[in-house]
Amino acid sequence: MAIYYKGIFFLTASAFLGEGIEFVVNMILARELGTHGLGLYMSILPSIFFIVLLASFELPVSISKFIAEKEERYHRNILYHAMTITIIFTSILFLLATIILPFIPVFNAYHPYVRWIVMILIPVISFTSVARGYFMGMQNMGKIAISNFLRKTVQLAGLFFLFRFFTFNGEQSLLIALCTLIGSEIIVFVYLVYMFIIQFQHLKRHPFSNMNRKVVRKNLMAVSIPTTGLRLFSAFTGAIQPFIIKGALVRSGMAEGMATEQFGMLMGVAMSIGFFPAFIAHSLMVVLIPAVSKTHSQKDYSSLQKMLQQVMKLTFVYGVIAVTFFYFFAPELTSLFFKSDTSAVFLQMLWPFFLFHFFIMPMQAILIGLNMIKEAFFHITWSIIISYALILLLGSRPEWRMNGIIIGMNTSAVLLALMHYLAICKKIGVSIFMKGFIQNPTER
Repeated sequence: MAIYYKGIFFLTASAFLGEGIEFVVNMILARELGTHGLGLYMSILPSIFFIVLLASFELPVSISKFIAEKEERYHRNILYHAMTITIIFTSILFLLATIILPFIPVFNAYHPYVRWIVMILIPVISFTSVARGYFMGMQNMGKIAISNFLRKTVQLAGLFFLFRFFTFNGEQSLLIALCTLIGSEIIVFVYLVYMFIIQFQHLKRHPFSNMNRKVVRKNLMAVSIPTTGLRLFSAFTGAIQPFIIKGALVRSGMAEGMATEQFGMLMGVAMSIGFFPAFIAHSLMVVLIPAVSKTHSQKDYSSLQKMLQQVMKLTFVYGVIAVTFFYFFAPELTSLFFKSDTSAVFLQMLWPFFLFHFFIMPMQAILIGLNMIKEAFFHITWSIIISYALILLLGSRPEWRMNGIIIGMNTSAVLLALMHYLAICKKIGVSIFMKGFIQNPTER
């Protein structure tokens, strides 16, 4: 358990610094792009993240899980087969993107170069994912922490330098913002792949055992395919969320330009502030996947129950403190971005969304570690269906508008957190109040 706590410490410390930098990045973007430009930036991000998700093929999750469950003598062979899969998959995806990307209409409102710089992410993310998955599986969270901090630092430095010494129009400023985002991923790629090569050379000097190629492929695909499907669904629904929200606002009678600005304040200001403490949840998520996988493979249910207890207590403490602070200091925090009372109201109304998402992230990692990806997919599906139904129903009514949209978002977070929690409790044999532990629950 010591390496588990050490990993959490490294990731949390670096993520805290990274989130602080991200906060400054969003402030720069808000001031340089304006309300409309920030709305466009936030609208295209889900589509970019969708492509990133495809490129990663959730290899960090599948590789980290497999590495954590197997002895070190098998690691070299696992990585060799993982690289082979990555090369084949990346080549196919890059070819498909070259053919399809020019016809995707979501990019029409942006600079023509945006389509092509996004394609650079495909090989970058794919090969970075192998290195990231290996270090996660080995519980070597120091390198993951450095890479996460490096990404934010490079993005901030790029934005500060370019906007400080050069002048751009609105379209060019948006292009620069996206280029710095993608450039930071390239720097992370160089760092992680370099460290991975050094580690792989170290593995080659030690005795190793081969595993059947089909067995390795089956084990990696058994996690990557359903997890990718889960994340693809989330990314797809996230990519269409801007259009659903803005569409509902337009149907309520709001002008399209105003709807874009409202969305920008929701995602670029309220979300940026509200998700600031999520670096703790994300750190827990990264550490929990290999830790839970290894513990579950050993059928150590008492340790799993202890992990759940610790995660829930930690999340409750920092989550309640965070949302309370955001609620009472919303005007002061949002004024760092825009002088607008609207974004402060959004931040205050979204407190259930933020609080329950702090629980959702580590619980989703536990579900993956427990081989309950199918259950997680069903939970997300139902929560999104209900959320979007409420957004369209309430958000399109003139008397509700953004209030109705926020109600839909809050409902989704509460429902998803409860479904995840109940499923985990049932799987590891603990009551919903974490009392009455049952030894070896699968043998009941």
